[in-house]
Parts: sequence; C-alpha cells; structure tokens
Amino acid sequence: MVLQFTQLANTGPEQKAYDGAGPEPACQVSLDIRFNQRQVKGIFDKSQDVVFRDFSIPQLHREAFLCFINGMANVEQIDQYILQPLMQKQVKGRTRRNRNRGNGLQHVKKELLGSANITETDLFQEVARQLLAGNTAVFIARSSQVLIIHTEGFSYRVIEEPGTETVVRGSREGFTENINVNITMLRRRVRNTGLVVEKMQLGEQTNTNLMIVYLENLVNPELVSEVKKRIQQIKLDAVLDSGYVEQYIEDQKYSIFSTVGSTEKPDVVAGKLLEGRVAVFCDGTPFVLTVPFLFIEGLQSSEDYYLRPIAASFMRLIRIFSLFMTIALPALYVTVSTYHYEMVPTILLITMAATREGIPFPPFLEAFIMGIAFEIIREAGIRMPRPVGQAISIVGALVLGETAVNAGVVSSPMVIVVAITAITDFVNPSLTTTTVYLRIFLLALAAVLGLYGILIGFFFIMAHLCSLRSFGAPYLSPLAPVNRSGLKDTLVRSFLWLMKQRPSYIQWKHSRRRGE
Repeated sequence: MVLQFTQLANTGPEQKAYDGAGPEPACQVSLDIRFNQRQVKGIFDKSQDVVFRDFSIPQLHREAFLCFINGMANVEQIDQYILQPLMQKQVKGRTRRNRNRGNGLQHVKKELLGSANITETDLFQEVARQLLAGNTAVFIARSSQVLIIHTEGFSYRVIEEPGTETVVRGSREGFTENINVNITMLRRRVRNTGLVVEKMQLGEQTNTNLMIVYLENLVNPELVSEVKKRIQQIKLDAVLDSGYVEQYIEDQKYSIFSTVGSTEKPDVVAGKLLEGRVAVFCDGTPFVLTVPFLFIEGLQSSEDYYLRPIAASFMRLIRIFSLFMTIALPALYVTVSTYHYEMVPTILLITMAATREGIPFPPFLEAFIMGIAFEIIREAGIRMPRPVGQAISIVGALVLGETAVNAGVVSSPMVIVVAITAITDFVNPSLTTTTVYLRIFLLALAAVLGLYGILIGFFFIMAHLCSLRSFGAPYLSPLAPVNRSGLKDTLVRSFLWLMKQRPSYIQWKHSRRRGE
C-alpha cells in the first residue's frame, strides 16, 4: 500500500507526495468532500477491499460519504447505527435554521448517531490507521473534521482453555489473539478503578497495538517508567507477537534464563498485578508479558493457590525435584559409569557392566546421542498435526529405544535415564528451553571431571542466577537475598492467612495484604 497525497490549491497546509517509507505525513482534512474522498482513495489506491458509500444527510442538506475495510468492520452495525440514522428524513417541526446549523458534524455526533464510541480527527494519517483497525470514517461536506465510529467486526478465536497451562482446579479461560477481549477478561477479575490501561503502538509497518496494564495504587512508578522507556526504544518494522517485545526489554539478553514472564491465563496476570507487577498485552497473541519475573515463578502454578497448602507444597516440591532430575540425571549416570564405580551397589554395577558389553560408544557420547534423538522426536511431534504428532512421539520413542538396544547401539539403562529425563522435563514446561542447555552443560562437565565437574557446573549456574535481575528485582528472590516473609511462598506454600505481606522486592507501598 502506497500513500499518495496530491497537491491541490487552496486546500489547507502544504501536502507532499508520500512514497511509503517511514511514517505517513500529517495531511489535514479539507472542507472539500470530494478532495477528501480522492485522498482516501489515493491512500488505498491498490486495495480493492476498501468500501466507499456516498449518501446525503437530509437534516443538514449536506453530502457525505463513509468508508471502511470489508471484513474488518461490522457491516450490519454500519447499516443500523450509521446509515439509517443519518439518511432518515427531516423530523417535522424543525426549522430550516436548525437544520442548517453551522457545526453540522457536532449535530450529527450528538443528535443523530446512536453509536457509543465516536471520536474526531482532522488528519488522514489517523483516518488510515482507524480504518486498518476496523473502524468506519464518516466525512461530511463543509467540515474539516472526520467522525471515527468504532465498528470492529472481524472474527477471532473463541475463549478456551490454554494448552500450555492446563490445571485440574481453577479457571479454564485463556487469552485470545484479540487484545480488547483480553483486557475485558482481566477487568472481570480486577474490578478496580486503579487498574490503569495505557495504549501504545509498535512497528513502523504493522502499527501493532500494545497495552501496558498495572494497578496504580500498588505498582512502583519507577517500574512503570522503566517499562515504558524500554518499549519506546524499540524500533522495528513489525511486531507480530509479544516475543518480539520480550527480546528487547529483558535485562540479560544473552542469558538462557528468561527475565520476562509470559502467560495465557487471566487469573495469573491478575495475581501478578496484585503483587505490584506490570503486564504488557500485545495484539495478535494470547501470551501476555509480566515484569519483574523471578526464577521461582517458573516452578509455580496458578493451581497452587487454589489447593490446600499441604497438597500445593507437595506438588511444588515435586516440580523442584523434577527440575533437578531433568538437568542432572544424564550427567550423574555418565559420572558413576565412568569415574565413580564405588558409588553404585555391586549388584547394580554388575548389571550395568553387562548391559554395556558390546556398546561401541562411551557413556558421554551415548547420552548425548540419545538426548539429541529425543529432542528431534519431540520437535517432530510438536510441528506435525496433533493426531499424527502424538503417534510419531509415542511410536518413534518406543521403536527407536527398542531398536537401539537390540542393535547394541545404546544400553538399556541409558534408555531408562533418557526416558526419566524426558518425563521430568514435562513437569515444568515453562523451563523446557532452559533445561536443555543446562543438561548439555552438566553432561559435558561430567564427562571431563566427573562428580567434581557437576559440582562446578552447579556453582557456575547458581552464581549466574545470583547475578541476574529483572527490572531491578533480584532474580533469585526471596531465596537470595533471603526474605523471611517471601519464603512462605517459595519452596513450599504456606496458608493464605499467614501470607500477610506482598513481595517486598517488588512492592513499594501498601505492602500488607488486606484481611486477617
């Protein structure tokens, strides 16, 4: 689409031709309605889905036209709430003076149109953006203002349970790709006048809508300013997903640990806002970003707060144990089978030695090959259609494991180790991409230095985690530095009535939760 503004004498400010590079010029709307129509048609000169409708307004004795993009706007709403009220005959009893009042646009806006959301503009740049958003523009003769009527009518995915954050007990609602629907779902849970929604746009070509959401009475103003500052510094042609924004605003861009959280569940976003965090909504994606984001949040689930504390604490400990197993189990197997035989019971050691007889690869290479094979199978299962993908994952894993053992390529214990590693990796889906790198890192150290290499690896991992920050908050909070009130909701989850304080490493005022 190329914007073309032609020069016309006595039509207002100077208007220059536009070649489509960079932002559109701020050409103002003229009093000449035909000039305005040519300008809009020039903006969308090669687009055949833009609809123009000429009509007259009997109560004003003026010509007018409206335009919208077919498929983006609701045609029934345009017919019922715009064309019918404007084209109806003059009401009896009104004088000619009242019919031809000077400011006809205000008369139309206040007395004729029944739409709830109407704005005004005098720039073709804004008219084009509103049309691309699914709204309708109404031009009236002898008026230098344009009425923008919100008539979005494009379809979107219905609200359903997110596939990445399933729960047994709790809300089944998940965000959709429509940003307005997502904000509405959040407001249903946080019915507070202090919930602030600030709108921004990113992408020179896409003009993607972003919304920064926070609770004004709980959030730190410096945090909001920092989020806005980082987003405003983003210079991109296109923003198609919140992942674009995440990569630009995160603190440690070269770290394998994410310092920006993402979720598809409205109740999770509501809970984080109530702790003083900031959420970033992006149009076109169901994933909402939240900052600051701490490491412990990757081991938590929204269901933890809906269950009794004993059950929630047990499940949280299971996740922590699964995280350790998925990153350290292959390295431990390589260590005990290569360097530290004395750590294995004699009977088990004899069994392991018997199964490794005839295996051509050392334990490290064996574990590495099986790990890569599992990642390939998992990626194939994700990318294929769902019914086919599940069959490939199950059959591929069974056939590959059984065939590899029978062929003498890998040992039976190694297949068991890789299977346990894969199962425990699924317990914490938000950390899957991180655990792959940690697993390979510890595996390489174990092959070179044995158990000492694993200990050194954990030391470097902990040192790196302690050095990270997310928008000023220590990444390992409340474990490092230690915060006694925050420990009630880390490795275990205490009773709700005992968690009286909001996180002090995030919260700056109103730190005490209401209630006894």
